[in-house]
Amino acid sequence: MRVSPQRTPSRRALLTAAVTAPAAAVGAPLLATPAAAATTGGVEVVHDWTALVLASGVTASADAPAARVVRIAGTDFLQLRGGVNCAFTGDAVLGTVPASLAVPKTTRAVCPRNNKAGVNACRVEISTAGRVTVFGGTAANGITWIALDSFSAVLA
Repeated sequence: MRVSPQRTPSRRALLTAAVTAPAAAVGAPLLATPAAAATTGGVEVVHDWTALVLASGVTASADAPAARVVRIAGTDFLQLRGGVNCAFTGDAVLGTVPASLAVPKTTRAVCPRNNKAGVNACRVEISTAGRVTVFGGTAANGITWIALDSFSAVLA
């Protein structure tokens, strides 16, 4: 008598089932509502999302750029989200953060940009005056878009 091995579902079948499962079956979606200006799960929203003021020649992508301050375990972080389309062939001003978001020191982070000649990141820096500057564009390797979602910097 021949015993056939028991078949287990493949990873592809499991992933397909997870993707096609209705939201009600797996619970509420993670991003059902934007973060409230309060303490949630150990993260305190000190200053909720506020739109950046873009410089001339810079346009918002589908998700308009914004900034906020959150406090995690007593440490304040400045976060950016959204993206921009631009034509930077050198270091350039992207815009400014709202005056209500006082930045006590220059903060910087690396953000994704269009991939040209293997360079796919640029430095984004926010001065104490609130000016958002982008570094890394050159005449031969211009920056045409920047995604700001990875910007998160300690303020203290």
